[in-house]
Amino acid sequence: MSAMNGSSFGDDHQEIREAVRRLCADFPGDYWQALDRDRAYPTAFVDALTHSGYLAALIPEEYGGSGLPLSAAAAILEEVQFAGCNGSACHAQMYVMGTLLRHGSEAQKQRWLPEIASGRLRLQAFGVTEPGSGTDTTSIRTTAKRDGERYIVNGQKIWTSRAEHSDLMLLLARTTPKEEAAKRTDGLSVFLLDMREAREAGLTIRPIRTMMNHATTEVFFDNVEVPAENRIGEEGKGFRYILSGMNAERILIAAECIGDARWFLDKASDYARERSVFGKPIGQNQGIQFPIAKAFANTRAADLMVLEALRLYEAGADCGAEANMAKMLAADASNEAANVCIQTHGGFGFAEEFDVERKFRETRLYQVAPISTNLILSYLAEHVLGLPRSY
Repeated sequence: MSAMNGSSFGDDHQEIREAVRRLCADFPGDYWQALDRDRAYPTAFVDALTHSGYLAALIPEEYGGSGLPLSAAAAILEEVQFAGCNGSACHAQMYVMGTLLRHGSEAQKQRWLPEIASGRLRLQAFGVTEPGSGTDTTSIRTTAKRDGERYIVNGQKIWTSRAEHSDLMLLLARTTPKEEAAKRTDGLSVFLLDMREAREAGLTIRPIRTMMNHATTEVFFDNVEVPAENRIGEEGKGFRYILSGMNAERILIAAECIGDARWFLDKASDYARERSVFGKPIGQNQGIQFPIAKAFANTRAADLMVLEALRLYEAGADCGAEANMAKMLAADASNEAANVCIQTHGGFGFAEEFDVERKFRETRLYQVAPISTNLILSYLAEHVLGLPRSY
């Protein structure tokens, strides 16, 4: 596959991109297909990324990481997806890290970051969403009640991906009853939960089977104890701490979607050149080549928005609108490219051996998560266009 390797995409961090491609070459489609069949976690792949230092890209060097900018992390995840791999097995470690980096105490950073950077501890679980709240984060009901030098956590989280494969969880819980909070965004606190201890003392994890192998779960807390020293930042300010990391999350997911789109477009273009029907390659037909070309144009446009969001983020400027637009446009582009790729392959697009159907299912997720397209449109309508709040 080579069509999408040109200068239109991936001009930054070339050495990192080439190294990630070499690493991913050891994990071809049949590796992921076998995991898919068994609903297994890609431990070998995640270990390879960890030991190569890629999952510690955003951790400062003084804590054992690489101290790279967000654009480098975006390049890593884009290339992972472009190689046909699945970064969702570990991508949360990159964007969850921001909460600890920006709002954690020096003691917390000294304690946890070197362990995470070395791979001795895995920070993959992000406990925010609940069955009754969905994306209305301020309505969460999981509580953390102070009891001396500890908090007692009770409640439930859902769509907590990688919980079974994580040592630590970034947990958002209510420390002040909603009716007592001055604002609806107050009264929530963030904790770094040691899941190794919690599994033995009130934490239950239940896997959820989904249409793709995403290792997602439902998590139940029954009087789980968290030391007060594991609270990140001030009590009651957790919502804004979580919110401050959302732009990075949006941008990194968008980069993954660009990688997916590039994979689909290469796959479709290669097949269109090679497959002959009625004595000529199907790519000669405008009914085949035009949809591929349009998907390419939309992918390139989305990529430019990702680059703009990264530029603003790294400059310390407000990039909320750009980060959200990047995520939406990139998810749309990857979804379009996925549809084009399946259509180009015809019946073979549904065959496991061509690997298109797996990637099709995986990229479809990003129309819904980690934030749905409709919520992004609501954000843009209210905060950019000045329209009345719709929810």
